[in-house]
Amino acid sequence: MSEFDPVLLTLPSLTPSLALEVLPYGLTLHRLFVQADGRTHDIVIGPESPEGHTTQKYTNTVIGRYSNRLPVGTHKFERNGITSEMTAILNEGTRVSLHGGPVGFDSLPWTLLTPENPPTLFSAKELAHLTITSSPSSHAVFRLVSADGDQGFPGKLITEALVAVIEPGAQERKYRKPGDTAENEEYDLGSVVFVYRAKLDEGDKKVVTPVNLTQHWGFNLDGSQREHQGGAEPLSVKGHTLTIKSDRIVKRDADSLAIGFTPSAGTPHEHAAKLIGEQYPASGYDDYYVFLPYEKVPTRIPLASFAEVDLLKDVLRPSNGPAATKGDRSSPVAELVSGKSGLKLVFDTNQGGVMFYSYSGANPLTGARKKIHGGSGIKDKGDSYVPGSAAFLEFHDPLAAFLDPANKDKEDTLLTSDEIYHNYVRCDVRFKEPKRD
Repeated sequence: MSEFDPVLLTLPSLTPSLALEVLPYGLTLHRLFVQADGRTHDIVIGPESPEGHTTQKYTNTVIGRYSNRLPVGTHKFERNGITSEMTAILNEGTRVSLHGGPVGFDSLPWTLLTPENPPTLFSAKELAHLTITSSPSSHAVFRLVSADGDQGFPGKLITEALVAVIEPGAQERKYRKPGDTAENEEYDLGSVVFVYRAKLDEGDKKVVTPVNLTQHWGFNLDGSQREHQGGAEPLSVKGHTLTIKSDRIVKRDADSLAIGFTPSAGTPHEHAAKLIGEQYPASGYDDYYVFLPYEKVPTRIPLASFAEVDLLKDVLRPSNGPAATKGDRSSPVAELVSGKSGLKLVFDTNQGGVMFYSYSGANPLTGARKKIHGGSGIKDKGDSYVPGSAAFLEFHDPLAAFLDPANKDKEDTLLTSDEIYHNYVRCDVRFKEPKRD
């Protein structure tokens, strides 16, 4: 199949509440359709054409081998007695290696796995929850192999990613009667899950390498509303409400390289059910929020115990199941809500924080805007997305964590030959009928 042929993942219904289009190119979430209240929403921004992702970089793609920014140059590191070094390659400004280097995971073709070429980084217990076919329905697994030395990183790295949509489970929908003043009830539409696994493949040679993956997805929960068609009303997320369970952000220098942490209390970065547009910074948001301490699911699996692992069972459960069955899932760490469309996204993950980017670098003169979002879909026509039109929520571990001595032998984002990298993010999609004037 072509790297630009979408793989459709959908819930089993003639009118599914959730459906995804995933491109093998960059493991890109090209569309995320939500059916609610008789309307169809595509809640991720991006180009109309799949091929548009080659020039509209980092729009709903995976990021790897390493998310965000590293200082260019050679870096040495050690974990569990294994030492290696890497050379971060310049691709932003004069000092920065961004999102894995000049040719990151976002711009490479991933392989859709099949029964003839099955996943290898999920245990037999985990594969029992999946059906690997040549024509995926609600889930699919993709693979990318990165050679030793790719973009300056040591070790041949095999990465596999599970992408899935999950049914919401049984629930009673209560409809309002004319004249009923009771508060509308919220109900579940289903969930979207990404699970990333990675393993070094150097035979008997012991290697350690930095790994810090994320999905660089950008949301607008109002983008498909009728008032945005034809440009009648600006497309913006400033009316969205955002919650991030964090009390500090990463402090950065002039080149956005990490240099420490700074408290967020009493600043525009204190997102506690706050409108994004409230206290909106002049340059928008492009900041990493460290989550408050919470019970995290492990980010590494020892090879010695891999056969007994099942970290998928709870991640793939319906979102409105019994509360006692949370199991190997973390508590919610972020929420994005639109009062206009009635849509809410609730995120949980085993990562240490989230990068919130309000798309301040958007340029309406370049790229394309989806037709469902009121654009022409034509590249460089002048009606593309504007700054502030999306909320990118990129869940990953802290910036350049392996370069901070305080992280030694902790969450240092280093992976050895004796471990498998495990990273998940789950997005529960909910709907509450908005109040009508």
